[in-house]
This record gives sequence, C-alpha cells and structure tokens, in this order.
Amino acid sequence: MRICVAGAYGAFGRKHLEALAAIEDVEVTAVMGPTREKIEALAAERGIGFSATRLEDCLARDDVDAVILATPTQQHAAQAIACMEAGKHVLVEIPMADSLADSIAVVEKQKECGLVAMAGQVRRFNPSHQWIHNRIRAGELKVQQMDVQTYFFRRTNTNAKGEPRSWTDHLLWHHACHTVDLFQYQTGEQVEHAFGLQGPIHPDLGIAMDMSIGMKTGSGAICTLSLSFNNDGPFGTFFRYICDNGTYIARYDDLYDGYERPVDLSGVAVSNNGIELIDREFISAIREGREPNGAVGQVLGAMETLDRIERSLV
Repeated sequence: MRICVAGAYGAFGRKHLEALAAIEDVEVTAVMGPTREKIEALAAERGIGFSATRLEDCLARDDVDAVILATPTQQHAAQAIACMEAGKHVLVEIPMADSLADSIAVVEKQKECGLVAMAGQVRRFNPSHQWIHNRIRAGELKVQQMDVQTYFFRRTNTNAKGEPRSWTDHLLWHHACHTVDLFQYQTGEQVEHAFGLQGPIHPDLGIAMDMSIGMKTGSGAICTLSLSFNNDGPFGTFFRYICDNGTYIARYDDLYDGYERPVDLSGVAVSNNGIELIDREFISAIREGREPNGAVGQVLGAMETLDRIERSLV
C-alpha cells in the first residue's frame, strides 16, 4: 500500500507518519507540506522519495494508492473530493468538513466513486473507548450519561506543537465533533435534542473561546460537553461514562473506573496508539474492499448534529 500524507509537516501529519511506520507492507511514497524547504527536509529525514507543496502534484503520481489528509480544516472537504476524483482512497482528519453542506458533498462523492473514504474519528479506535463499545455491544453496559471536558490554552493561534498556525481552529466543528460522533456511536442512536451556548468571540481569532453543549437521544441518554481554549492547565479531552453498570473515565488511550482504578486494556487492540489503529482500519478496508468503521457516510449523522447545535448557539 503506497500512501501520501498531506499536511505531513504538522503535528498530526507527523503522528500519521509514525503510525504508518508500524504497519506492515505500507510505504509512504509522497508527502505534501506548506513550504518547499520544510517538506523537503521532512522527506529527506524520513527517506520519502517525493515531496510537494501542492496536493495535485501528489495525486498525479502512479505510486500513490491512498491519501491521508492532515491539512487545515477549511481545506478538508475540497481536498477529499479531489482525492476521490483522482481515483485515490482517502482518510481525512477530523472533521471531514466544517459545514453540513460540505460534509454531504464528500459523502455524495464517495457514493459516486465507490472508493474508501474515511473520517478521522479516532475516538472510535482508542482502546479505552473500544473497551466500552465492546461491552455495550455485548449487552453488559448501557450509557446513561456522558460528561466530557475538552480543554486547551490557545489564546494565540498555535498548533499542538505550540507553533504558529496558518488557519484558525474551531471548538464546535473540530473538537466537539469528536464527542458528538462518539456519543452517537456508543449509544447507537442519533441525537434528537441538542443545544449550544458560547462565550464571547475572540477579537483577533474571530472564534468563541468557550462553549457548552447538551445532547439527548430518543432513549434518554444525555451528554454534557464543556469546551475551552481558555483553560490554563493540562490539556486534552476527558470522558466520564456513567452507565447502568458502573462508571468509567477515559483519558486518551487509558481507562479507569469511577474510583480511579485502572482498567486492563490488554487484548483490546493490536496497539495502544489510536492513530495507528485508525490508519490500520483505513488500510485494511482498502485491501479487503469493504466499508471502514468511520466511513464518511457513517459520520454524516454527527455532522447533522453539529449543524443543529451551530444553529442553536446563543
């Protein structure tokens, strides 16, 4: 399998490069980045034969079977469609688009071409959330409430490496997308009721720095999500599952019970790295000619809920 990683120089592009290096029979044959100097240096460092600053140059190559898009959010939909039009399978980092209309366009293109098109909903693959999901499917757990906190300290426009970012991140369409999709995935239901509250708009960044979201499914499961770019402290997302048979706290790839006792996740997956697991699913789906977990069509319900929340924001 020959892969192009677009946005390879960024924080998550590098995470995908590291994950792909752990997967058998995979070669990164092309990388795309923001400046020629940076992307050529990265390609040389990792022994990758081709680098470019334009995605179309990578898509024109015969030695690219599939593309992983770790590019700015605002480019995701157009680039995912361009990949499919070029005959390339595509994994687009979260979110697959920053609007419902663009999300629908991506899904329609996938239906038209039949290629594998997957959204980077990594929470479906983190071993902590997989453990919960497996027990829900086995009838051992039922989610009654999810309480989720997504916290960062980003009063300047910087990325996960603390470097200046060329585009503006968004609490709703990026960070809330993780939880909205996960809540619907774990409950197996589409959200029926949803609302959002947002704090003041940042005068320079033009985005809300604080947000509160509430959701409820038809069966009565609820989710409360708090998001902030103003939190001065440990950053990341922390999930509390309050179930009919226990309480569990997920922190990235680790899981604890309600009393902070670690839950053994050995045997849940072949890796404890969620990025590696999502890349493995993408590659396996291509090889097996099947729909992946996290296919763009499966994630469209989350984008519909995000759209509903955006229209409710006050």
